[in-house]
Amino acid sequence: MRASYPTSGFGAGNFDGMWQAVEELRSRFEKRVGTRAGKGEVRAAVLALLAERPMHGYQIIREIEERSGGSWKPSAGSVYPTLQLLADEGTISAEESNGRKIYSLTEAGREEVAAHHGAAPWDPADSQYGTGVASLPKAGIELAQAAAQVARIGSPEQVQQAVAALDEARRRLYAILAQD
Repeated sequence: MRASYPTSGFGAGNFDGMWQAVEELRSRFEKRVGTRAGKGEVRAAVLALLAERPMHGYQIIREIEERSGGSWKPSAGSVYPTLQLLADEGTISAEESNGRKIYSLTEAGREEVAAHHGAAPWDPADSQYGTGVASLPKAGIELAQAAAQVARIGSPEQVQQAVAALDEARRRLYAILAQD
């Protein structure tokens, strides 16, 4: 049985527009995720990586990019000042090796990592330390794709149910921000 499509309003037979909106959402998230991190995420990432083994700054940048699935590549301008701050705090130490500074955790650094159970920003969104850089955009894209699917093949009743569910999700997201 073929679903009937709306003849006016949202989704009025123009499903190309829906897919364009999904792609626009995806590109906006990819740009933001690739260039910015939440407060404390660079610190959390550096500590999580150094808990595994000593590294130099460029290795840290590459590892973060790899572990986030390419969705986050912090700049040297955010990683190196974080390394300097951590060294100033006594959380990490640096040793020269082949012209590069190799950073490793101090006892204080190991204690900080242990206090946060080794959580890192590329971990799922319920991470103690970060917000899970890649998980929110991915969830948003998947939600938009599901909405597009309902608009494309759903009955008018299913479309209305989907609109109500999306309205509720939007309200709940704003309620999360209002908790602060």
